[in-house]
Amino acid sequence: MANEAKYELVNSLESTPTTITQHVDQTTELTDLVRQLIMVQSRQNDLLQEVVNQLSAAQKQRVRELAQWRRANPALAKSCKLASDCLGKLQTDMLSSLTYDLDVNYEAMQENEYMTSEFFEKYGPRIVHMNALLQTLSVLGNAPESPNFSGN
Repeated sequence: MANEAKYELVNSLESTPTTITQHVDQTTELTDLVRQLIMVQSRQNDLLQEVVNQLSAAQKQRVRELAQWRRANPALAKSCKLASDCLGKLQTDMLSSLTYDLDVNYEAMQENEYMTSEFFEKYGPRIVHMNALLQTLSVLGNAPESPNFSGN
């Protein structure tokens, strides 16, 4: 029995270095993987920062140009703002009419392609053009008087 206990102790001692070595290898491998993940994530952060810088530079340039345009054309900027407000009210009225027509004629439009076509011909181009004009007037009428960011 004493020999068996001695044999188990020797076996235990002989297998321990392998287990410790495996554990160290796994820890080292895990550490390397975490280090690689950190490096990749850091690179992704750098790339995202570059994208943000590019986008914000373009936006800042646009704001500067709009502010410059507004300073050069203050009366026109004011007129664009008033026109934008009026056109916004017209757009609301048109959308109200469009939704009413759709509600009233929905079933007939499902059955009659001609009515559907007429509906789109009546409202489609007008809505598209109105939205384009409204967008342009709104941007010009609400142009900042001066850029709201630091640096020029």
